[in-house]
Amino acid sequence: MNTTVRLLALFLAAGISQMASAEEIDNLTAVYNEDGKYFTEDDVPTYNVQEDGTIDWPTYSGFRRYHSECHVCHGPEGEGSSYAPALKASAIDMDYYDFVDVVVNGRTRVGAAENSVMPSFGNNPNVMCYLDDIYVYLKARGAEVVPRGRPRKKEPKHDAIREAENACLGS
Repeated sequence: MNTTVRLLALFLAAGISQMASAEEIDNLTAVYNEDGKYFTEDDVPTYNVQEDGTIDWPTYSGFRRYHSECHVCHGPEGEGSSYAPALKASAIDMDYYDFVDVVVNGRTRVGAAENSVMPSFGNNPNVMCYLDDIYVYLKARGAEVVPRGRPRKKEPKHDAIREAENACLGS
């Protein structure tokens, strides 16, 4: 599925998710996996960390992508910096579709107590092709199930993930 179609599907789903009941939904626990990716009960991407510390491929990929595109402003491991806020808690507290919206479209907040600008990354394939990976990595950091530093053990990269990556990047 190309990136434009995928993003359209995400935004349509966002409208549906906001109509859902206000009951608390577990946005961390993986209840199923599909082609090497893990999802919550409400079909939101999430991480999977095994008892021996082995993480799923998307979380590992998210670590790599976060540190190539996001950590310059938001600090290493999603911890925040003097320039931009920590993201590890945001990935847990913020609705997935709101997270996607902010990354794709950017956000500006200007006021008496705040002045911040998050640029749009909607045209950056190094972010957009790995957006779910970055999100699940930040969720895992926020839940404190993945420690700081490069993850030591990871699941192998699923063929479907490799194919989707190649399609998104035009390889």
